[in-house]
Amino acid sequence: MNLFVVGDVHGCLHTFKELLNRYWNPYEERLVQLGDLIDRGNDTPGTLLLAKELRKQYGANAVFLKGNHEYEFMQHIEHGPNEYWLPQCGYDTLKQLRTANMELGEVAEWIGELPLVWENEHVLISHAGIAEQVAFPFDEGNEIGVLWNRTPLKHISKLQIIGHTPCKSGRPEYVEASHSWNIDTGAYRKVALSAIRVTAQGEVLEIVQLDVDPRDVSEDA
Repeated sequence: MNLFVVGDVHGCLHTFKELLNRYWNPYEERLVQLGDLIDRGNDTPGTLLLAKELRKQYGANAVFLKGNHEYEFMQHIEHGPNEYWLPQCGYDTLKQLRTANMELGEVAEWIGELPLVWENEHVLISHAGIAEQVAFPFDEGNEIGVLWNRTPLKHISKLQIIGHTPCKSGRPEYVEASHSWNIDTGAYRKVALSAIRVTAQGEVLEIVQLDVDPRDVSEDA
């Protein structure tokens, strides 16, 4: 089964829905969204509800991974005020969720169950990738682990697909040395939301991209 991998959504619900409607075939492809569903955009609640509905409807063909923004939300709920996340985007996210009458504990429970990676024999998908120099890549608090890494990736004899660091070109970028694609193209920066379609063997079939719907990001973002 082919994979349809979507980059960082960041609450850009209209753009995410349009991308899926145009390009994803749920009965022939597995959707993998690589984390950072929430924060920054105008509709974190709607984006979460859509993800829940897709998982309910398509089961294993709709996979959502944890990103560093989901981690920060969990830290806030479980350990008290997250003074790093709150001024960055947390206050707005909490306001959105409360306005939508979404119970924060239930949101945290759903987010807490998200996996860090999806992989098979040929492809590994995570939010930020496996770094060259990392002892514990799956430690969620590790600054160069799969939630946070911004250092060069390790060649792991699989295709790595990541997001987390917006591509300066505004287009998905391939790095030959690590055999990896970064598909974060800055949706919350009003650039674009991107996705990559690959075979189960890691062969790239198509890269698609949508400009961000103006409804998804505030003018002062």
